[in-house]
Amino acid sequence: MLPIEFQKRMQEMLQEEYDSFLSGFEKPRFHALRRNPLKIGKTEFEDLMPFALTPVPWATTGYYYENDIQPGKHEYHEAGLYYIQEPSAMSVVEYLEIKPGEYILDLCAAPGGKTTQIAGFLQGDGLLICNEIHPQRAKILSENIERMGVKNALVTNETPQRLSAAFPGYFDKILVDAPCSGEGMFRKNEEALDEWSPENVQMCADRQDEILEEVAKMLRPGGRICYSTCTFAPAENEECMARFLQKYPQFHLIEVEKKGNMSAGEPKYSKVEAEGLEKTIRLWPHKLDGEGHFIAVLEKDGILEEEHKPLPKNGFEKAINEKEYREYRDFENEFLKIHMEQECMMFGEQLYAMPANMPALKGLKVLRPGLHLGTMKKKRFEPSHALALALKPKEVRYTWDLKSGSLESKQYLSGQTFAANGEKGWYLITVDGYSLGWGKLAGGIMKNHYPKGLRKNW
Repeated sequence: MLPIEFQKRMQEMLQEEYDSFLSGFEKPRFHALRRNPLKIGKTEFEDLMPFALTPVPWATTGYYYENDIQPGKHEYHEAGLYYIQEPSAMSVVEYLEIKPGEYILDLCAAPGGKTTQIAGFLQGDGLLICNEIHPQRAKILSENIERMGVKNALVTNETPQRLSAAFPGYFDKILVDAPCSGEGMFRKNEEALDEWSPENVQMCADRQDEILEEVAKMLRPGGRICYSTCTFAPAENEECMARFLQKYPQFHLIEVEKKGNMSAGEPKYSKVEAEGLEKTIRLWPHKLDGEGHFIAVLEKDGILEEEHKPLPKNGFEKAINEKEYREYRDFENEFLKIHMEQECMMFGEQLYAMPANMPALKGLKVLRPGLHLGTMKKKRFEPSHALALALKPKEVRYTWDLKSGSLESKQYLSGQTFAANGEKGWYLITVDGYSLGWGKLAGGIMKNHYPKGLRKNW
């Protein structure tokens, strides 16, 4: 069922390896998930998981699971203990070599797999701007940020051009998981197969050039770009890098370690000459346990000064006065054991805790400006689901623990109330000790505050 023109090109590229490449389409897909280090450590995770896991060789937090397992239907998924992600896609973020405190941009971020992986490396320290140009996909991205308990992320819905105007020379590192023709996902996604054409490949290549032109403006001297696609097309991979390097000589490709049967990129695939194309990486599905991917790591000339805080073009976001969210402080004093140090801002009735040194948001489409704390209602505060998933049980006064696989946990996730005895007020509902959502106890009944849009029909 592969397009004839695609087959011809791949045969020219792979020569004697072509038959092996074709046979890879007959192999079963590989399924994987990625542990969320913001919520659970490695040993604890491996001991807790109720199904067999095998490490993904190129991802420090990645694991394969058997095809008959459905981890997306487990309570631990709703608690944000892991993110289900295609195994090859886990490789890309590792090459950014992210350190806590850095300023990171994930430009094409939905649905959020790589964004939440970046957040795990940042460990809540630094700033992550994750952008998605399509509004509906940006909403899904925001929901995944919430589920994984990420506190220091801004979710924007912008064009690369508008972002580069607001953030010139701002970021330490940038991830460009570029929109592409999706050839590497043919085995996984029939839609990519149906949409393929040589014209679509060229359209994607042109768009990638435009995106990289804006990305080049946003990186600080000495900073790093990780460019990736899930396609085999040279025009979108080696040749895309060659076009970029010819136009921007202040960048160079760097050599990175190849893991788990990864292959070097091929300079001969590119019709445009450039130095270092062999330093790029290809993940061929007939050679490893994952789908097709391409990775290139670029560095910008110059020195990246440590501890330097970049200055956004439009300055920093102004915080609201603490008197304006007194009701939140009342909630915090009554039901939490921690005191929030971050400055806050309001979007309508919604209260957000801003990441440190947050840039001004004027003129930008923003879906999530930091951690959503909750809703400021008249003389009262109602905590958000995002706050519940960002808290640990030791940080709240009242918790109610449910057992995974129990009728009670399934009833909670489907929105049902349940009988309970205890002090009146807000409870952090947990599953096996991990945050799941809010409940509010009154009159012997725990009112269910699990969001209606997330409730399950078991």
